[in-house]
Amino acid sequence: MSFFVYFTVYLQWQAMVDVASEVGADAVSHGCTGKGNDQVRFELTFFALNPELNVVAPWREWEIRGREDAIEYAKKHNVPVPVTKKSIYSRDRNLWHLSHEGDILEDPANEPKEDMYMMSVNPEDAPNQPEYVEIGIVSGLPVSLNGEKLSPASLLLELNEIGGRHGIGRVDMVENRLVGMKSRGVYETPGGTILFTAARELESLTLDRETIQVKDSLALKYAELVYAGRWFDPLRESMDAFMEKITATTTGSVRLKLYKGSVTVTGRTSPYSLYRQDISSFESGQIYDQADAAGFIRLYGLPMRVRAMLEK
Repeated sequence: MSFFVYFTVYLQWQAMVDVASEVGADAVSHGCTGKGNDQVRFELTFFALNPELNVVAPWREWEIRGREDAIEYAKKHNVPVPVTKKSIYSRDRNLWHLSHEGDILEDPANEPKEDMYMMSVNPEDAPNQPEYVEIGIVSGLPVSLNGEKLSPASLLLELNEIGGRHGIGRVDMVENRLVGMKSRGVYETPGGTILFTAARELESLTLDRETIQVKDSLALKYAELVYAGRWFDPLRESMDAFMEKITATTTGSVRLKLYKGSVTVTGRTSPYSLYRQDISSFESGQIYDQADAAGFIRLYGLPMRVRAMLEK
């Protein structure tokens, strides 16, 4: 999952609290099961924004215990639902991705059926010719596609379509739910995969080694916070401030090749690039004296030499 996915859903839940306040409601309700993560995210959001609200969670109270029970209930009460007992996948879809769970996926040994996928073609059936795209990024945020400035939503929708027809962004994973169990899910994230690759590659130009290492370590903690429902935690807000500051110079463009399920970087440029050809080139260079490497290696390797001397 990702920042953009959760940013969208947390906005929805915040809107629920706002509406409850407007109409004077003393309770809100959600349709999460008692086994999933979303119930935690819903209710921690309610706690953070209005701790006085009561929560009604029918899945934890009524006699329906599974999706087949729910289908029967809907059928009995003439409620149309998009699933049947023959195709009982649990799906969640938003701008960023489409997730599939349940049915044959509950056995991690089973290969997903091809007719399950809805956003992407089988990479084997994707076009035999690659397609190139160029993503423009300003301060870490994607702003354009092939030179055309687009809103975040329009950019993502366009990349979902482009990436989907090349079989980009299929992920089959076993994850650890917050409530303690493991679950298996299959995700389709065509546009998200392309954007992540572009942003990551641009950072390789604009951020130094230590900064990337710290950013990566904080990104893991950030993901844990948001996954666990702590979007409105002050720690998450503080980390946002760090990320905004650290990506201020992550501006430029990245060219990518899309081909049969793969995303390959073919070029990256930035006015803030820390890459210097006159330093890195094997052919020449006035700033870097290769003779200096000998002294550096001797100092860098001193602990290893001392240990070897001691053992000898």
